[in-house]
Amino acid sequence: MNILLFGKNGQVGWELQRALAPLGPVTAVDFDSAELCGDFINPEGLAETVRRLKPAVIVNAAAHTAVDKAEAEPERCRTINAHAPAVLAREAGNLGAWLVHYSTDYVFDGCGDRPRLETDPTGPLSVYGATKLEGEQLIRDSGCNHLIFRTSWVYAARGANFARTMLRLARERERLTVIDDQIGAPTGADLIADVTAHALRAACGRPDLRGLYHLVAAGETSWHGYATAVIEFARGLGEDLQVREIEPIPTREFPTPATRPLNSRLDTGKLRSTFGLEPPHWRQGVERMLTEILRR
Repeated sequence: MNILLFGKNGQVGWELQRALAPLGPVTAVDFDSAELCGDFINPEGLAETVRRLKPAVIVNAAAHTAVDKAEAEPERCRTINAHAPAVLAREAGNLGAWLVHYSTDYVFDGCGDRPRLETDPTGPLSVYGATKLEGEQLIRDSGCNHLIFRTSWVYAARGANFARTMLRLARERERLTVIDDQIGAPTGADLIADVTAHALRAACGRPDLRGLYHLVAAGETSWHGYATAVIEFARGLGEDLQVREIEPIPTREFPTPATRPLNSRLDTGKLRSTFGLEPPHWRQGVERMLTEILRR
């Protein structure tokens, strides 16, 4: 199958270039690509790219993910996260192609402490969450064959991430304060990409498998627990860190323009039963990532 990938330079897009390669030729573009339009501010330009290449699969790893910035530019965020994916869905339907799209736990209101099912009521708290939810709905309404994966707390060894920030601060300070009442599962971009490839291979030719799936690593933690695990593992690798105390604080003590959900738990039962996959515990991926960045 020939695959068209948007958002090639993002965390997930970078890993998808590797994971999708065994499935067939991958044409990967980004917002600044010269010959093919990959700019999600120009949805009809994306449509021209799809019509030119006529892929069997379109994978959208592009998104407006600057959660706080989105509050100040809602229309730009909506164009990138909702209108552009809707155009890709329209073009996928016209071609009879599959569309793979990524969404987020931010479509929920963050209440309670139960992992959310795909069928649970949504209630986004931010512009980012609302536009990602609209994108999901527009793709479903298009009628095209699609796989939508909701994920959370995404990280990768490449580029900036929470773990790198904690390590930098831990080298500079003796005391850190980290939020402890937001709960989720740190999920590696490599895991997301690998599961995507497995699911796509199974779904092509099986329209009954199309739909929405939750895709996160197993287990759960808070940002405080995540930071503690990162620092303890780095020390085990011999890193010289100054930090002596990691103080847990509630979200209310760290106000931001966009409201974050407190409960980011996602139930992966549908993914596991449909595709026969078992996402590994979040610590496994985080420790692998830390080993990679600290042993370079």
